[in-house]
Amino acid sequence: MDLIEIRDVSKNFGGLAALTHVSFFLKQGEILGLIGPNGAGKTTLFNVVNGFYPPSRGEVFFKSQKISGLKPHQICKLGIARTFQVVRPLQRMTAFDNVIASAFLRAKNKSEAEGIALETMRFTGLYEDRHVVSKGLPLGKRKKLEITRALATRPEMLLLDESFAGLNPSEQNELIEIIRKVRTNGITIMVIEHHMKVIMSISDRIVVLNYGEKIAEGTPKEIGNNLLVIQAYLGDAENA
Repeated sequence: MDLIEIRDVSKNFGGLAALTHVSFFLKQGEILGLIGPNGAGKTTLFNVVNGFYPPSRGEVFFKSQKISGLKPHQICKLGIARTFQVVRPLQRMTAFDNVIASAFLRAKNKSEAEGIALETMRFTGLYEDRHVVSKGLPLGKRKKLEITRALATRPEMLLLDESFAGLNPSEQNELIEIIRKVRTNGITIMVIEHHMKVIMSISDRIVVLNYGEKIAEGTPKEIGNNLLVIQAYLGDAENA
């Protein structure tokens, strides 16, 4: 079953075309990697999917319902959560209170929100840091907190925007395991990432953008052997 469909989406900012006729789908329970050079339109596409930008043309469907044109909070309520490149927790609040704030999207009262927050923090391994003020967390744990906050909204789909950036290899491996656990729980994931080792190890399929256009789509092996992708993103084919 297709959970989400991006159908012929273009996004223009004045005379600049950030996305041009981009189309692809995600099946329920799938992990799809979204890669491309800086400025390829990856985050712009995320912003269209979760309602920060309306598409200039084209449509986005979630569970066969058109969501392009809805506001971010409406889309989140439908079941799409996201993280951001630059993590921005509520810095003066504890990690626990940050997650509680997100849990209120589904919770009917504070007690239920606290329960969701504790459950989610145990799932991502942040439980021991629940009383730490978020601005005091190191980058790796702030990245984990960003994902925990998104998961506390109880999404069906998770958009991860460069969650691995700035992490050391140990932190990357820990986050890979969390993402795999998330998928095991039935959550569909679309992830923007520049670390090719990460994207190749976790993705079922990969979509490649370049200058706002989709230039390739396929399995990690197919993408790794695609000369157009190698030339556009991975470097000179002769040196690959």
